[in-house]
Amino acid sequence: MQFTTRPTLQGTFGMVSSTHWLASQSAMAVLEDGGNAFDAAVAGAFVLHVVEPHLNGPAGEVPILLAPAGGEVRVLCGQGVAPAGATIAHYQGLGLELVPGTGPLAAAVPGAFDAWMLLLRDHGTKSLADILKYAIGYAEHGHAPVNRVGETVESVRRLFETEWTSSAEVYLPNGKAPVAGELLRNPALAATWKRLLTEVSGAGDREAQIEAARQVWRSGFIAEALVCQSARPTMDTSGERHSGTLTAADLAGWSAGYETPATYDWNGWTVCKAGPWSQGPVLLQQLALLPPELPAYGSAEYVHLLIEGCKLAMADREAWYGDAAEVPLDDLLSDTYNAERRALVDGKASYELRPGAPGGRPPRLSVRASAVAADEPGFDPMGVGEPTVAKSPTSPVPGEPDVAADGTTRGDTCHLDVVDRWGNMVAATPSGGWLQSNPVVPELGFPLGTRLQMTWLDEGLPNSLTPGRRPRTTLTPSIALRDGVPVLAFGTPGGDQQDQWQLHFFLAAALRPAIRGGLDLQGAIDAPNWHNDSFPGSFFPRGMRPGSVTVESRTDPKVVEELRRRGHDVTVGEAWSEGRLCAVARDPRTGVLSAAANPRGMQGYAVGR
Repeated sequence: MQFTTRPTLQGTFGMVSSTHWLASQSAMAVLEDGGNAFDAAVAGAFVLHVVEPHLNGPAGEVPILLAPAGGEVRVLCGQGVAPAGATIAHYQGLGLELVPGTGPLAAAVPGAFDAWMLLLRDHGTKSLADILKYAIGYAEHGHAPVNRVGETVESVRRLFETEWTSSAEVYLPNGKAPVAGELLRNPALAATWKRLLTEVSGAGDREAQIEAARQVWRSGFIAEALVCQSARPTMDTSGERHSGTLTAADLAGWSAGYETPATYDWNGWTVCKAGPWSQGPVLLQQLALLPPELPAYGSAEYVHLLIEGCKLAMADREAWYGDAAEVPLDDLLSDTYNAERRALVDGKASYELRPGAPGGRPPRLSVRASAVAADEPGFDPMGVGEPTVAKSPTSPVPGEPDVAADGTTRGDTCHLDVVDRWGNMVAATPSGGWLQSNPVVPELGFPLGTRLQMTWLDEGLPNSLTPGRRPRTTLTPSIALRDGVPVLAFGTPGGDQQDQWQLHFFLAAALRPAIRGGLDLQGAIDAPNWHNDSFPGSFFPRGMRPGSVTVESRTDPKVVEELRRRGHDVTVGEAWSEGRLCAVARDPRTGVLSAAANPRGMQGYAVGR
């Protein structure tokens, strides 16, 4: 049996895996209290806002994949759209070539809160008060923060002290950044949720109160505070102060909604992802590009094949994915198209960005995408967006947000999976609204998001900045079915790396021998992982590093040597630096539930019984 850092948990009652132990345990407490997987996921998500504020917040965004017991897999889109005033002309009129990586100009209509409310209303069983009590408790009475919270705050201390003073009030009380082992409180956030509960308490039954909460967010005191914050001139990554475009009409006019997932069938599995407004279909394209017979798992040929397939899928993402134009997804996933694309992979590393022509359509890239290079010293392909935990090995803070030479910083993401004893399953990847993305709204205790930085200021692209359209997101949870039955929910933080790490995890789980009659989830998570940056990054400043591959030092040296011989520019990172996966599973034959979580970063945990 392969060594793993932890056992793959197994039981029959319920399983939770998330990127923070307090969220996992809070979600499990909801299951113990009689709630279902959807109740548990919502409770865990609001705890993540409190305990991982450098990784997500209520005004961020979240795609959710849900598989109700006996029902169809659905996507719940919690990605808000660009405000009506967020036009390319407006940004270009300000002298901008890219949407800033921080500040209110980068803020889409907040999407996470409404998505979680919709999930709770339609699929949960618990009251809003029962769900929010865990987050309120940690915000009001405090929690012991992970080291990365304080390190992130220190990276933006000067900005907080001189410009974003409302953030300093929460995260630099008395001038001191949060310290592990001491309690961190956010009384403004606790007060926001308590006021929300008070305002909706007389609305009627459970569903009516949740609907009332959605209205408070969209047009009540929360909406008013968000709009006021957007209008405040704020220092951003451009080095200037800008006001945002978010209005009361933008907030009132948008709501989360359900969609049919994009799917691909592979070796008896059906993998479900959000549509091409996310990067989710990249995982499906990578599966479609695999040959009928795979090389030996973990061999240099295997790794090379996956890296080169990823480059082709990511090039297609740049040319074809987005919400501002029709995406030819059927063609992108077709056997004919992928057979042609597969023929481009040979024994050598490619240094070109090679989007395809699905259905004969000529690809088009942003001028910035084709011009951005990564030769300057200190280039970081993740910019100020969601980083991988596999940053440059020279970084003093491996794997978490750091500060760049221009004073900017970057956020990451969270993930949460739940399966319950009835067979309900959910996977969600909350992100955005980071403490370092925008100033804390003083009346609310949390900031706006920055997802518009993922759009281009070029006209006519699928991912062009377009009012009323979603910015393409890297957030990409997964649910996999076996013979048509939901079996596995998984995902990871990591921006552009998410569907790279998920492919390696999924293949490891699907191809390697089972343990104790189930999938070896922990072994698949723990296996040495890698990523490449051979395509334009999704976050400001949108750089890329052609031919690059970053591997964990636990990778077989012979594999590294062979990859270099094939022309890959290999960086050997820290031993435990690639991937932050969470996963839960259910065996439909026996009803046995499983869960595992990532040991990298020292804070992800699975719980269950």
